[in-house]
Amino acid sequence: MSKTGSRLGSLIALLGWSGWMAFSAISTASLDIQKQAKAAGVDAKNCQYCHVDKLPKKEAGKHDSNDVGKWLIAEKDKKGAKAVDGAWLKDYPKK
Repeated sequence: MSKTGSRLGSLIALLGWSGWMAFSAISTASLDIQKQAKAAGVDAKNCQYCHVDKLPKKEAGKHDSNDVGKWLIAEKDKKGAKAVDGAWLKDYPKK
């Protein structure tokens, strides 16, 4: 009986962790965002347009955002979007 309870507990913990990882608020940056920004007329030359690091690495986990990046994340949350759209940068208030 204790094996069944242990397996059930492990399964619940695994499902909880998987859900947390899948639906966490961490955003991922991509070159698509930079391409969208450029198409909208924004001069986003590299990752530092939105990030503190010159080239954030995926395996590093969460990347520190600068003011522009924080604004984009806030816009994503405000609009209820699944991903950041680089075209939103044309509306960034502090140009």
